[in-house]
Amino acid sequence: MTQHPDAKIYLVDDDAGVREALAWLLRTRRLLSEGYDSAEAFVEGASVWREAPVAPCCVLLDVRMPGMSGLALFEQLLALPWIACMPVIFLSGHADVPTAVDAVKRGAFDFCEKPFSDNALVDRVEHALNQSAQVLAQRQAQSELRQKLDSLTERERDVMDLVIAGLPNKLVADQLNISVRTVEVHRSRVFDKMGVKSAVELANVLRTS
Repeated sequence: MTQHPDAKIYLVDDDAGVREALAWLLRTRRLLSEGYDSAEAFVEGASVWREAPVAPCCVLLDVRMPGMSGLALFEQLLALPWIACMPVIFLSGHADVPTAVDAVKRGAFDFCEKPFSDNALVDRVEHALNQSAQVLAQRQAQSELRQKLDSLTERERDVMDLVIAGLPNKLVADQLNISVRTVEVHRSRVFDKMGVKSAVELANVLRTS
């Protein structure tokens, strides 16, 4: 059973039989999918073009399709600011393997050559979803950190900068020309708003963001 019950896999392939087989295969792992019969249909219909994904997702993309090719669609996907949240796995015939390999070098997650092993493909999908989940978690953490920083007053930011630089309260007070007691109050408020208990923890939060 999948680790990501809320995940979605976008199937972009002009072969209805392939899409149906993939959808069935993914259902055996409790994975939801959404099929598109062309790159153009995906561009027009998929929600990812309007807003960043909120749950893990990935794209299974056929290299060779009538109209817009999978590679051309991949070029458009690379321009999305949240492409890192949505790994792309190419499905390629033998003749398309060099193209798929080149796409991997340029940012695609992986490629699977047709005919592919069912278990191997779904395993790669699971790995892609793990990556997607990690990126989404990082984005969420960064968003929460920005909100916390935005909640600080200008003076609290001044105190925070000097505290994480390692200055004791007395030197912070001297630098900002305020009382030590005022520094203590601001320092306490900074810790509360940032959800930390020490200057070391605060510095770690800011460094790893």
